[in-house]
Amino acid sequence: MRALTYDLLLAPIERLALRKLRHATLATAQGRVLEIGIGTGLNLPHYAPSVQLVGIDPDPDMLARARKRATRLQHTVTWLQGSAEALPFEDRSFNTVVGTLVFCTIPDPARAFREMVRMLRADGRIYLLEHVRSPHPWGARFQDWITPAWKRVFHGCHPNRDTLATAQAAGLRIEHVQPFLGGMLLIIEASLA
Repeated sequence: MRALTYDLLLAPIERLALRKLRHATLATAQGRVLEIGIGTGLNLPHYAPSVQLVGIDPDPDMLARARKRATRLQHTVTWLQGSAEALPFEDRSFNTVVGTLVFCTIPDPARAFREMVRMLRADGRIYLLEHVRSPHPWGARFQDWITPAWKRVFHGCHPNRDTLATAQAAGLRIEHVQPFLGGMLLIIEASLA
């Protein structure tokens, strides 16, 4: 039920903007790709057919919905139920690591970023599409104020996280940042420092 609710809540935003932003974020993903927090598979239509996609998510209902979506799209995906903070792969296993709208709910985002760094091959890329803490003081204060209720309603989502700073602290080199919605939504491209 949570997976269906998630898709229904996002549907209007997907049509208005997120679909285009997902495509812009994932257009250059290549090789062996790990998507952390694959959720209900909303990114699946935006991957090139040539990628070897591995999707991981802690929620079995989200994964079940993503599997159905992959079948309809005729995508081949390796599915895993698990945590972004403890990825079950050997070091340097992926050309690309992706996360979209996921770092708001990961319990330990710093640890998840360290795991992403561990997964990435030397010449690899990380692509993120994340809503983040507002760069405007009034916006950040509002996010702080709504966070306790927001987390309860939106299954642990923290709208006030500074995901870009967390990525940098994990040792990533930020190659490109494209802000949207006054800097509260970012497309981020990163590599190993």
